[in-house]
Amino acid sequence: MFEEFTIRDMLLGNLTFTQNLDFCVRLLLACVCGAAIGVERSRHFKEAGVRTHIIVCMGAALAMIVSKYSFVDLTLADGSAFPGTNGADPARVAAQVISGISFLGAGVIFKREGLVRGLTTAAGIWVTAAIGLAVGSGMLVVGLFAALVVCILQVLMHMFVFGPDAYATNQLHFTVKNGYEFNHALTKQLEEWNGTVLESAYSRNQEDGTTDYDLTVRRRSEITYAEMKEFIAKHEEIISATNNSAKK
Repeated sequence: MFEEFTIRDMLLGNLTFTQNLDFCVRLLLACVCGAAIGVERSRHFKEAGVRTHIIVCMGAALAMIVSKYSFVDLTLADGSAFPGTNGADPARVAAQVISGISFLGAGVIFKREGLVRGLTTAAGIWVTAAIGLAVGSGMLVVGLFAALVVCILQVLMHMFVFGPDAYATNQLHFTVKNGYEFNHALTKQLEEWNGTVLESAYSRNQEDGTTDYDLTVRRRSEITYAEMKEFIAKHEEIISATNNSAKK
């Protein structure tokens, strides 16, 4: 006679309800730790912000849980190996997934004109791999809970962006005729815009005497076309100007 097999048995697997609850609490604590670190990094205008740190921290916690507890079904009650697994190393495949998926994540990260894009997407790919490992190993409750947490975090933190993560990055470029006078005008204008300069560089063209300015500026909102137009109209020394803006 076949033993009665319920949905509850399938979800819990070889783990008890208390163990699954413990693992879920660990994942939530990892999210809190990642959020704390992410807030600190965001305040210093680093590219990896709150969302990225939360996802990476929770993904690492999930990978550790899978590594430690997902192979309990390979050992029988008397301590002997489950039939057919003697000498096998199931952890080897899981370890290769964690390291191998990193190359896929790296493929979506790119830097263009001083702006780094794709960090959160890469972190999402990595934690998705960890969720797949959890589900594949039979830790269904933990895997489903982690997937739910990631989905909720992504939705909420896109809808309600707060703190330094709400700042916009503005990549400004100016070509001017009189660099000395423009220095003072630009400094004053950035103060009026409440912008923080993250990176700056300038170069002088020896052929025509013009000077090129490249700045990466962060502030709570994007520097608009109207603001740029007003600034350019006040300074005849500006030959050309561009602004590439992006939310963090």
